Amino acid sequence: MPGHDPDPRLLRSFAAVAEELHFTRAAARLYVAQQALSRDIRRLERELGTELFVRTTRQVALTPDGERLLPHARRVLGAYDELAAAWTAQDRPLLVDVSARVSTGYEVLRAARQAAPGTEFAARFHSGLTGAAAEILAGRLDVSFGRVAGLPADVRSRLEHRLVRYEEMAVLLPDTHRLAGLSEVPLPSLRGETLYAAAGNAATVEWTELAAELFAAHGIRMAAPFPEIAGEEEFVRVVRKQGWSVLATRQFIGMPGMVLRPLCDPRPLAPVSLVWRRGLRHAGLAALQSAAADLASRGAWLRRPAGAWLSPADGAL
Repeated sequence: MPGHDPDPRLLRSFAAVAEELHFTRAAARLYVAQQALSRDIRRLERELGTELFVRTTRQVALTPDGERLLPHARRVLGAYDELAAAWTAQDRPLLVDVSARVSTGYEVLRAARQAAPGTEFAARFHSGLTGAAAEILAGRLDVSFGRVAGLPADVRSRLEHRLVRYEEMAVLLPDTHRLAGLSEVPLPSLRGETLYAAAGNAATVEWTELAAELFAAHGIRMAAPFPEIAGEEEFVRVVRKQGWSVLATRQFIGMPGMVLRPLCDPRPLAPVSLVWRRGLRHAGLAALQSAAADLASRGAWLRRPAGAWLSPADGAL
């Protein structure tokens, strides 16, 4: 093979396929789409000038060059992992975006702080996972929460994630709204209504896309794009001034003069995942993962009600 300095991500893709000898299992292990994994393998083969796998409809096998590369790839990846572990000081604060003080992320953070009082967690309050993911990849944030399926595939491939909860979606209505007196609001009753779903906020694209899919299926209109609204106080002010009804989840801030009502018929779900930078090593991350698993178990957070609506993209992921 010609001399080359392969991208560690490509080597990690190669090692996963070499160990699984199955592209679908390897893609699931790496949390990437199978097509993206296949592209990575083809790119590595082009860069090295050789075929690494023999592919048939029934099996995947290493070529002699693939077998020769595997131990070298493992040593290189091990060195990268050691570097990441050495570089990440365990006593530094873990920077955690929880979106808002009323959120699944904040519940998990609070539980992790109680379980690991010696670890410092520094909370941040970004408005959406799209924006938070960019901060994670830039090294300005460690962990966030949100809907992973709404992120571009190339961003997802550089992150790791674990599903934490299926949040039930809800609508925030002015208390004078014709539906405000209901305990739950059937989706068909919102046909023709206009709801705000953060259109125009570049940090919350994953939420707006989910709303657009739900709205299209039930004849609901999206409120016109509006610039990013920073902070809870400003959000309350703008929503009340604009007179919006708002698509939300049951984990949402209270607002004077407005009522939060769960949606039903069908009951739409918004998946929330714990998301972190690939390769991150920190005691606080382990505490968050443990707290999330415990809360999900005790609160049945991962139970999907019968007849619930879930976006196909979320179901596939």
